[in-house]
Amino acid sequence: MADSSLAAGKDRWAYPSVLLVATDLSDLDRLMPFALEQAVQSKARLILIHVVAPATPVSMDGVGMPYYDPGGALDFAGKTLSPWCELACRQNIACDALVREGHPARQIEAAARQFQADRVLLGTRSRSKLGKFLLGSVAEQVLRSVNLPVITVGPEAHLPVAGGNRTRVVLHATTLRETSRPSAALACHVAASQGAKLVLLHVLPPVEEPATEGTGRSGQPSSLDSAALQELRRIAQETGAAQTSAGGSVAVEPHVVHGNPSIEILAEASERRASLIVLGATDRSAFQNLTRDRTIYRVLAHARCPVLTLREPRANLDAEGREAGSGFIWSEGNKEETRQ
Repeated sequence: MADSSLAAGKDRWAYPSVLLVATDLSDLDRLMPFALEQAVQSKARLILIHVVAPATPVSMDGVGMPYYDPGGALDFAGKTLSPWCELACRQNIACDALVREGHPARQIEAAARQFQADRVLLGTRSRSKLGKFLLGSVAEQVLRSVNLPVITVGPEAHLPVAGGNRTRVVLHATTLRETSRPSAALACHVAASQGAKLVLLHVLPPVEEPATEGTGRSGQPSSLDSAALQELRRIAQETGAAQTSAGGSVAVEPHVVHGNPSIEILAEASERRASLIVLGATDRSAFQNLTRDRTIYRVLAHARCPVLTLREPRANLDAEGREAGSGFIWSEGNKEETRQ
């Protein structure tokens, strides 16, 4: 019964019936093309939500000093969202606008529960003038709190160019932990829903010694390379078999590279022109220690396609912070991969 419930959950995540689009209004031009495309694919209803945070200065007095005008802020947000609802309706997409006042992340989480959303879309920022990576406090809090797939659309994301016979690609970067299985299965479901090929990517540490001439970038495959590739093939078989039993099929390609995880993920996605990157993240590695682990942070900020993030169940960690029972470890700093 538990397995069937989990499968049902993944089906509604891959084929959502309700999409919650959280916007600060400045990112609507970037978010809505993706939201409309996904709504058309799954015949989903769109809920556009903007939250006016208390004490946000939105008007100017006679001497040019900002002051808080809640009525004006709510009215302005409604008028800004209205044309997008009309555009969706012209495409036969059910769309409603929701404007609330309060703590943005909490209101987004509450709306997701109220409307039984299957997926949340929101925007991220890239860099500040000081060169620091910015996810945005609201986006970060939503990623921490919502137990749903969250699609983030960064400033460099764009829709795939229409036309041609190029097969769509969904790229799933995995750490090979047991806790990453739900995100791998979801990636397979999403790939099937898009008629896309699924690439399972695992990044090993950089190769210290120069590659031998004629052996390629990584030189001769090490035992770690072989073991990682074998594990990826096992995941590919599991996810592919599960999808076939559910009535669909998807081509799955396992792929192992060496280097910095965020750089390699972004490079693979760019080279393959991925339509979506799927990442699974535990609280510990992705959200509680963002200052030390920048992999997901950097991918969210610089991906040229949307990034779907699914919170993984908290792993059973040993005294050294490693996942008990796992043959592989993607360290918190993503600098080393070891075999137990």
